[in-house]
Amino acid sequence: MDTYKPSDLSETAFAVPVMPAAAFRVVAGANLDDPLSFADDLIHDDTYALGRNAATRRLSLVPEGPARFRVALDSVAGQPGALVHLDSSLTFMSQDGETTEILVLVEVDAAGDVTEVHALPLVPLQPKLRYTLVTIDTQNAVTRLAQIACVSFARGTHITMASGEQRPIEDLRPGDLILTRDDGPQEIRWIGLTTLRASGEQAPILIKAGTLHNANDLLVSPDHRLFIYQRADILGAGRAELLVRARHLVNGVTVSRQEGGFVDYFQILFDRHQIIYAEGIAAETLMLDKRTQPALPADLAEALVQKPGGHQSGSVDGFEVSKQLLDMPDAAEALRRASLG
Repeated sequence: MDTYKPSDLSETAFAVPVMPAAAFRVVAGANLDDPLSFADDLIHDDTYALGRNAATRRLSLVPEGPARFRVALDSVAGQPGALVHLDSSLTFMSQDGETTEILVLVEVDAAGDVTEVHALPLVPLQPKLRYTLVTIDTQNAVTRLAQIACVSFARGTHITMASGEQRPIEDLRPGDLILTRDDGPQEIRWIGLTTLRASGEQAPILIKAGTLHNANDLLVSPDHRLFIYQRADILGAGRAELLVRARHLVNGVTVSRQEGGFVDYFQILFDRHQIIYAEGIAAETLMLDKRTQPALPADLAEALVQKPGGHQSGSVDGFEVSKQLLDMPDAAEALRRASLG
């Protein structure tokens, strides 16, 4: 029997939008009328459709391993403390020829019995479409979740080099020296590239030039955290230095979600978590943890984890601002003013 301490659930959690698998059912095929389930119960070529009243809920998870999580205390979906396994990555094709990926998360009780199956669509599902199951992948689901968990800069983002040069991220290479906020010039250890559909939760966030004193438009993944220095504590955070998730700044005008097509996301990794400069904005780099580790080559991830202190988070632990503190008409403008003093 698995045991856990309630205090374990206070660790940094991440949230994903899930729906009950029962909301996505077979409408044609061998498993007619059965809900989406784990890989062993699925059959290729079954056709699924979304129920009319299907809705997503926030499932907050605390990682225990690459494919093993606990439901966090603040989760809307799931039972806090329950164990959740990442079961599989499924690919569906709709009538219009588009493909859709769904990650299957299985929640179990203390005895190991299944209590709920959660579906995590990587793009929004449409009620009027039918989806045919074409791929069942149990080997690469952890890598897929890791890829979407990585904070990323979009193609074309200019990064400040140690020399002061502004170089597009796609032209960077391991070994290049980048200017970091806390440790000066640092060598890049690894750069990753993931191409995702720019839709729903994976659509990038556009921060228009000048919004946060950025020289040009900045396009980043939704959970990418930006570093802000407040000269006046306008948010009431109790400190001057803040990390703010891009998704929490969306106002529909100067900060917006960019839907449509595909986006090339680049991940940049150093020996430890760093703050670098992208289009003049201080922003975090990839943090290696239990969730993101599978996105890296295995030998590199192991080497960084085995280093003394592991892949440390530098000097910004505890700086993240909650969504509640940013609940105002235009948080981006408030932060811009606060940074001016």
